[in-house]
Amino acid sequence: MTDTTAADRVADTPLIPREMLFGNPTRSGGKISPDGNWVSWMAPWEGVMNVFLAPTDDPDNSRRMTSAKDRPIPQYFWAPDSQSLLYVRDKEGDENFLLYTVPVTAREGAEETCLTPFEDTRVQVVGGSETIKDKLLVGLNNRDPRFHDVHLLDLNSGELELVFENNEWAGFEADDSLTLRWAVRQNAAGGTDMHEIVDGVVAEEPRETTGLDDALTTGMAGYTTDGSTLYWLDSRGRDTAALFAEDTATGERKLIAEHDKADIGGTMREPKTGVVQAWSATYLRTEHHPIDPEIGEALAWLRERLDGDFGVQSRTDDDRRWLVWNDPLTAPIVSYLFDRDAMTLTQFYVTKPELEGAPLQPMHPVEIPARDGLTLPSYLTLPPQSDLDGDGVPSAPVPMVLYVHGGPWARDGYGYNRTHQWLANRGYAVLSVNFRGSTGFGKGFTSAGDKEWAGKMHDDLLDAVEWAVEQGVAERDKVAIMGGSYGGYATLVGLAFTPNVFACGVDIVGPSNLETLLETIPPYWEPLIKQFHERMGDPTTPEGLQKLKDISPLYRAKDITRPLLIGQGANDPRVKQAESDQIVEAMERDGVPVTYVLFPDEGHGFHRPENNIAFNAIAENFLAEVIGGRAEPVGDVLGASTAEIRTGREHVGL
Repeated sequence: MTDTTAADRVADTPLIPREMLFGNPTRSGGKISPDGNWVSWMAPWEGVMNVFLAPTDDPDNSRRMTSAKDRPIPQYFWAPDSQSLLYVRDKEGDENFLLYTVPVTAREGAEETCLTPFEDTRVQVVGGSETIKDKLLVGLNNRDPRFHDVHLLDLNSGELELVFENNEWAGFEADDSLTLRWAVRQNAAGGTDMHEIVDGVVAEEPRETTGLDDALTTGMAGYTTDGSTLYWLDSRGRDTAALFAEDTATGERKLIAEHDKADIGGTMREPKTGVVQAWSATYLRTEHHPIDPEIGEALAWLRERLDGDFGVQSRTDDDRRWLVWNDPLTAPIVSYLFDRDAMTLTQFYVTKPELEGAPLQPMHPVEIPARDGLTLPSYLTLPPQSDLDGDGVPSAPVPMVLYVHGGPWARDGYGYNRTHQWLANRGYAVLSVNFRGSTGFGKGFTSAGDKEWAGKMHDDLLDAVEWAVEQGVAERDKVAIMGGSYGGYATLVGLAFTPNVFACGVDIVGPSNLETLLETIPPYWEPLIKQFHERMGDPTTPEGLQKLKDISPLYRAKDITRPLLIGQGANDPRVKQAESDQIVEAMERDGVPVTYVLFPDEGHGFHRPENNIAFNAIAENFLAEVIGGRAEPVGDVLGASTAEIRTGREHVGL
């Protein structure tokens, strides 16, 4: 073994600038209007992602429809009648999203109209309609922050009409007539009770119910337009969530689709009728399964012409034109306009044209065995020049970053991943593990994580590191752990509970004290609190409270001996700033080095590109110092951001 560093090994590969990976895309989020007359997309204006519009047949004749100047618009969609664009925005990451509209007839940059002009309010879309195209059902928690009252919103006049005052329900299901049909709430076991609604009155007894195990994998999946069929995703009596169709007249259920290793993840529905035409499931990679023969022919035609993965991102009401995304995996994502009548595929945009020809690396799906026999679906990306035969194992072990997903009730997936590409380009192997508790792999896999925070969930991460070392992927003494939200918590657990395993850690908005985390969750999460208690620990009981303390890294801060970098948004409503403040204070009190970066205009994660780039500049130089990869100089990116380095500037070479 020579003294060649990770930086040396990738020296002949061009360094991909952070700006290319984490800066604004040229375009993203393309949609076609329901009537097919317009295409829309997101693009930067004055450095901030905004919504643009053009005629479908003249896409170069574009207009900017929104004027966001501080934070990117996180989500937008078409009104069902194609007369307006709708979008949500919050304030500096507080997640109090309000709903805005702009008509397609508006001149460029016209003033936005807020349809939900309330303070400290978070809007939810409860239901839309194929037959009532100028209205939506929306939920508003402006009366009681815990519960969303349901209103009928006239999209053209802006009038809000109260439909249902909500004092106990976590959610609702409506049909195409915009009539509420179901009310849903958590039961004492942490499962779900589903009550039918008739003439605006909720039935006293639930018609359907689940226990805790099925709570995340069972629920209604929408009505057909005529109301004759109600689709369900249901794991009761089985492990993976299958797709069922219920005849609403007879109550008879028919199994439509199932997968032995993964929950049904999505469906394609006929735009006018709402009938399921295809379904997908993702174990290691996404599989598309058509039911309708014509949809099958269209998907097969696209499969022949597109490399890598693809999917349908938007469709017209007549279903003759689609917008299709294509992830070539080692090139930037491309969007195409697919004309089903002419059978033509026309490029609409490339998300990041500056990455065309960049040395992007393939992602390898792998199955990692846990110590108790559970299989962990995972994803590995190797640095350039390290795997000349392409077998997914480097010719010699390399430094590795274990990149842990948030949630934890979420999952990692296959495809272009800018964090994987960034870290691999710097000289690291990058491993993302779907540890137990992750979703998408059946209820047994998710429930195996119950009450196992800092327990078996962490053991899975340790087993993945051991696997990587034994396979010759990773150098044992040069493994970093990094992640956001739950991944930030896992980082703190890794450094505090197993202080000799990881060379360093990068915690992004991770909780350090699960007791205070549960005390300060957003009020609109309160209807779901029982599930947190059952899956994490119940602070209302002495033993549950002690359990939460036992698995909180804050109380083991003095055991941290390896370098730690923490990033936090000051306005985070989920993981409050105090979660980072208190572990930083504890580490400083015990004389443990730590670097703490605070962003005063961010929430749960860093959504302004300037801030994300600034934190990643610090992070890559931090990693280079500890485990030896290369780093682009920090330069002046900190000045372009709002980053406040509260402590530990000296530990990151600044």
